[in-house]
Amino acid sequence: MKILFIFLFINALFVFTSLFELQMLQQNSYNENNFFSKFMIGNIKSDYQAYALKVLFAICLFLFYNFSKLIAFFYFFIITILLIKAYDDFHKHNNKLPLKFTKRMIRIMVFDYLVYAILELLLMRCRLTYCLGILLLFITFNFVILIIIVWLLKPVEKMVFNHYKKNALDKLAKMNDLRIIGITGSFGKTSTKMILNTILQTTYKGFYTPNSFNTPNGLLMTINQESSIFNEYFIAEMGAKKPGEIKELTDLVHPKYGILTSIGEAHLETFKSIDNICKTKFELIEGLPSDGIAILNKDDKYMTSYHLKNNCQVIWIGIENDADVMAKNIKITNRGTNFDITFKNSKSKIKVSTILLGNKNVYNILASVALAKELGVSKENIIRGVKNIAPINHRLEIKEYQNITIIDDSFNSNPKGAKNALDVLDLMEGQKYIITPGMVEMGEEEEKLNKEFGKQIADVCDKVFLVGPKQTKPIYNGLISKKYDKDNIVVVTSFKEGYNKAMEMAKNNKTTILIENDLPDSYMEE
Repeated sequence: MKILFIFLFINALFVFTSLFELQMLQQNSYNENNFFSKFMIGNIKSDYQAYALKVLFAICLFLFYNFSKLIAFFYFFIITILLIKAYDDFHKHNNKLPLKFTKRMIRIMVFDYLVYAILELLLMRCRLTYCLGILLLFITFNFVILIIIVWLLKPVEKMVFNHYKKNALDKLAKMNDLRIIGITGSFGKTSTKMILNTILQTTYKGFYTPNSFNTPNGLLMTINQESSIFNEYFIAEMGAKKPGEIKELTDLVHPKYGILTSIGEAHLETFKSIDNICKTKFELIEGLPSDGIAILNKDDKYMTSYHLKNNCQVIWIGIENDADVMAKNIKITNRGTNFDITFKNSKSKIKVSTILLGNKNVYNILASVALAKELGVSKENIIRGVKNIAPINHRLEIKEYQNITIIDDSFNSNPKGAKNALDVLDLMEGQKYIITPGMVEMGEEEEKLNKEFGKQIADVCDKVFLVGPKQTKPIYNGLISKKYDKDNIVVVTSFKEGYNKAMEMAKNNKTTILIENDLPDSYMEE
């Protein structure tokens, strides 16, 4: 019975340690570009006491030949502490973005557990303390095993991908009347996709990639799960973190129509430069056929200065500069947006209204209307479609709680989008709060951009809740440089803590709270 409990404790430690590492592996793109390796190295540095305790205790177990009562006491005491911490790590990091047991994840998990089980069986004939010491070391460095498993399974994943690719392309081929639309950009992809779909469905039947399914696997999954072959449009959101990824998506589904929403500082850590971002986003436009249609933004300096390498039709949208499709007489209040849409070489004008807020959404609507008009949607249906646009989850989404208004912009993490969110917050009545961890994956520009964000916050917000003392130091410095009152800055270690404090402080006053970015669990500092 004692042996059973001894192995029950060490096995439980392995399970919860493995679950935490599997979750971080998934959030870090299965170690693409060594994201998971870098995360684990950072985790060891920040949590070195726990790793040191495991290694030192494993060495101590090697030194003892007999599992005496004293050793048993220390074993259960230390393993219990480690087990509680492992469970807490997994539970804490599994709330925001839970571990998804996809088929790929299950394959990795099975191999990891199989390796551990084989090791445990091989050690059964060894002395107990030696066996436990080896198992504890394995658990400590299990993340290395996961990295090896991911590498070994690459051929399998390639075969699975090709199988799903064939099925998806066969299904697309059966949709005879299908118009394929690609949407990419540094930000605004998901919002534009939802807006365009709302307008198009007034006239046509179609489908689109859900949530942020903007990878090759996401596109294939969307197509394979679509039940009808009688669709007239498919909107494919296309995301990228490095050059070549938009081209891969374009070559996969071959869109005839493309919308480039924006070009800005996003994923600079992997793109390295704004020039690489620009070239990558234009991979969609340059992948369109000669009879295709591209929607570009005349107010985006990166788009207007880019030399396009194909001859498809280009329709320019804009607010500030003369364009083919323009928004004029824009009126943005804390309840919605109204504006006129005009078309070059035409006296026709469309008056639209929407509950969406901010200039960013005006551009998204303009791009969607420009393409919808080319696809034959009538003026009346465009007006109806824009009016029917629902709030887009976590993208300037308004939520009301008695005297407190929440602006949920938690899926935004770029400088232009953050500034736009502050402009929307500035429209609101009463006290104005912000909860933010700042922006990440900005490479060498990250500190500068977050400091500038801090300065912008100082001009709008009455109270600031910064999530993560290290991560938000540049924002703090930006606030102080504007002589912002330190008493109105609250630094917390988690979003939950910041949210609870903000709600408590706001409960007696009319207050609007902007949630600007909510980082994945892999960025948590606590």
